[in-house]
Order: sequence, then C-alpha cells, then structure tokens
Amino acid sequence: MTEEAYNRNIVDKLRTEMPDDESLYDLAELFKVFGDTTRIRILYALLESELCVGDLADFLGLTQTACSHQLRVLKNNKLVRFRREGKAMIYSLSDDHVKSILEKGMEHVEE
Repeated sequence: MTEEAYNRNIVDKLRTEMPDDESLYDLAELFKVFGDTTRIRILYALLESELCVGDLADFLGLTQTACSHQLRVLKNNKLVRFRREGKAMIYSLSDDHVKSILEKGMEHVEE
C-alpha cells in the first residue's frame, strides 16, 4: 500500500465530516473574542455573579465606556446577555457553554 492510498481513507473521511467554511469562519471569529485579556477578565467576573457595568468597570479598573465597549463585543458574540433593572444594565454569561469554554481553556493552560 502506498502512502497516498493509506492517507486517501483519512482524507475522504475528513471531507465528509469537516464543517462547512461558514461554520469554521464563525468558530474562528468566536475564538478571536477570547483573544483579549479584558474580555476574559469580564467573563471570569461574570462566572461569579451577574454584575452591572459600573461594578464591572470598578472591579476591572476601567471607565464605564471602555467596559461597555467590551461588553458589546461579548454580547454581539452571544457570550453575555443583559437585562434592565431600572436604569442599570445587569450582565451575565449567556449560558453554560461559556462557562465550559473558560474552564476547559484554563484547564489547558494550567497543564
């Protein structure tokens, strides 16, 4: 069996199982969001509790404007959600997937 014939089975399997380009692009864009330490710190804070912009900004040492900008990026990528409480916007993680991504990522870097 030649090298080409051996790899052909693997290549054929990959062709049938590989997600489409649009899904892979979306996944790459999602991981880009995790490439910013400030956004990671926001997500870690929200692991603990839902928080308003003012509390997040105070905790992170950011202006509310800078914090709001990062929260908008996270919201646009479906990583956080918000609800209005009076005049305050209260943020939380979108779902348990975000928690899992953070936990798995930290587990990986701590190995």
